[in-house]
Amino acid sequence: MVVDADTIEHFRFADLTRLLRPDDVLVLNETRVIAARLLGRRPGGGGAELLLLHPVGALRYDPSALRWVALARPARRLRAGDRVSFGALGDAIVCAELDDGMREIELRITLALEAFLAEAGRMPLPPYIHNQSREAQERYQTVFARVPGSVAAPTASLHFTPDLLRELGRRVEIVRLSLDVGPGTFRPVTTEAVEEHVMHAEAYAIPQSAADALERARRESRRIVACGTTVVRALEGNVHAYGRVTPGEHVTDLFITPGFRFRVVDAMITNFHLPRSTLLMLVSAFGGFERIRGAYAQAIARRYRFYSFGDAMLIAKRA
Repeated sequence: MVVDADTIEHFRFADLTRLLRPDDVLVLNETRVIAARLLGRRPGGGGAELLLLHPVGALRYDPSALRWVALARPARRLRAGDRVSFGALGDAIVCAELDDGMREIELRITLALEAFLAEAGRMPLPPYIHNQSREAQERYQTVFARVPGSVAAPTASLHFTPDLLRELGRRVEIVRLSLDVGPGTFRPVTTEAVEEHVMHAEAYAIPQSAADALERARRESRRIVACGTTVVRALEGNVHAYGRVTPGEHVTDLFITPGFRFRVVDAMITNFHLPRSTLLMLVSAFGGFERIRGAYAQAIARRYRFYSFGDAMLIAKRA
């Protein structure tokens, strides 16, 4: 689906090669999802699940870290001092209880972290995806994934194939950054007032070459097309903090809601999102509430697929 000005049109994703303009800059998030979902056993015999979010004291992925912040389930049965066993591979000790079902844990494992995750971890597929097959887990990774650290995929980028990426590279300029997708992206809004929602911070990195290309595009008034809400958040958070696209490793807790002034991104590619999500709020802020509501109505009528493995839309920024 293409939402541009007051029109809504329908295409296949492969048509992106003719929908993008020759002077566009396409920005991709090359983060790689880690096998962060750990299924273990409590001493009493019950099951337990830990979703590794980020190392304690840092938001960037660190393959040497053994102390992590994790989402725990069932949280009420995992108190400070409790242990989750992964058999011969080692244990996780709950060191502290945090808010929202999170725990600070220490991994006491017999392998290096990445080897341990390869053995004990699973890809953290969203809960509405009930297919846990190897094929589904392999599909939950973009073809250009490179930088490990995310616990959710930048799903708008799951549509790309190597052939499509090569063809686009001959037509438009492609730059890459990485944002470690965490709870700031996927946790639902549960507060009655939007402004009371706490947006978790996420780490991102912009290479010097990407920053130079984006600043050059801004000077030349070329269109910057973000692939995914994570790219939008990284770029807008960066310029919101520094006034221009600034390279390096950064952190953002920017919560984009209707009324936000976008300063970098001119168009975005995104999937169709869950209600009461920060993602849908960002998309509504970008495209305009009424335009996006109309687009979703058409998507439902035409039986578009929603969520992580669903269809995509290309949205021009609301004037």
